[in-house]
Amino acid sequence: MNPAAPAAGVPPHYLHMPHAGRGMAVGLFGGSFNPPHAGHALVAEIALRRLRLDQLWWIVTPGNPLKDNSGLAPLAGRLAASEAVKPGPRVKVTAFEAAHNVRYTADMVALVTARNPGVDFVWIMGADNLRDFHRWQRWREIAATVPIAVIDRPGATLSFLSSKMAKAFGHARVDEDDAPLLARMRPPAWTFIHGPRSSLSSTALRNAAKKS
Repeated sequence: MNPAAPAAGVPPHYLHMPHAGRGMAVGLFGGSFNPPHAGHALVAEIALRRLRLDQLWWIVTPGNPLKDNSGLAPLAGRLAASEAVKPGPRVKVTAFEAAHNVRYTADMVALVTARNPGVDFVWIMGADNLRDFHRWQRWREIAATVPIAVIDRPGATLSFLSSKMAKAFGHARVDEDDAPLLARMRPPAWTFIHGPRSSLSSTALRNAAKKS
């Protein structure tokens, strides 16, 4: 993908931030989705159900600052593929980050919360990302801005015990039984949600595609 034109070929409606009304609970689920797969859809479905969200924004990023983006598929294609696997109409696929030239999650979260007063947001991520969360730009700021829900992923179940984020914010961990209340809580607040897990990964799918 050409970094100078990350939104090339993207239908304009994807570049607008989804609408959420005051009082709504909205999950923010961001990633490269290169490609999106049923494992992502499962995380989104679990988050919608267990957190009792009104919406979940499936945020397809122009590129991950922590990864090599040389093999990144065009944004338009990743958006179309995300639409094909998303679990239902409450999931809003979007690429508004590209329109605002946002690279880091901390900046995206700040933008979203500033533009949507009265909406309760919660950051959604797979447990595999929790291990490296401390490497994210201004990760402590993210945790202090929105509650965080960590969804179990294969091979990462124990990451909530060993990660730097879990240790730094151990005092803010919320019991999984209280997950439906998380979006309404004042950050920092986070929980680890166990449940069905998919072994699919974008890396494995890309490698399989190369071999075929």
